[in-house]
Amino acid sequence: MTNYLITAFYHFTPLANFNDLKEPFLNFCRQAGLKGTIILASEGINGSLAGSQAQVKKFYQYLANYEEFNGINFKENQAQLIPFSKMKVRLKKEIVALGKQTDLRQKGQYIAAEAWDDFIRREDVVLIDTRNDYEYKIGSFKGAINPETENFRDFPTWFEKNQQAFANKKIAMFCTGGIRCEKSTALVKQYDFPESYHLQGGILDYLAKTKNPNQLWQGN
Repeated sequence: MTNYLITAFYHFTPLANFNDLKEPFLNFCRQAGLKGTIILASEGINGSLAGSQAQVKKFYQYLANYEEFNGINFKENQAQLIPFSKMKVRLKKEIVALGKQTDLRQKGQYIAAEAWDDFIRREDVVLIDTRNDYEYKIGSFKGAINPETENFRDFPTWFEKNQQAFANKKIAMFCTGGIRCEKSTALVKQYDFPESYHLQGGILDYLAKTKNPNQLWQGN
């Protein structure tokens, strides 16, 4: 049975000409035989694509032609079926919808998966789960605060209401793949929390790289 490669990726980078990228990206991916969705916005790129190993590698080579996308981290998984029915490229205001303007040049610092356990056990660190309430209840890190949001757009309102409880603390945030917690660090800095941090690569990279050695991740 044929094995397909699914790749998920995002990258925050200023794209003043993101509208002009839609047709070239769509045409290339269709000609390469890829299926999935790419989202383009002035703040960057976000996408999930599927195809054969060779087809996906062609996309990586194509993306390398754009200096703006240098440094993208691709998360790959094998599958026996392609989960997408067509190829789409969408233009949006945000690659992940927060609903509040943020300066992503001022985003927080990465904490590598291997250093995460030690960092979040510090007494001067507040740990916040930036995912929604449903995701939190499936599984989360021990001691993480649940904002009880329905979607990411609810997060700014929650943080604004609760920010006084985090005064003089370092803020560590996490999400599934890294995109939401990365954007949330830029938001937090706007509320005068200069020491904001996020789990590099999200929960997926953490579990893959560390195997949860201290059992701080609890649940599925």
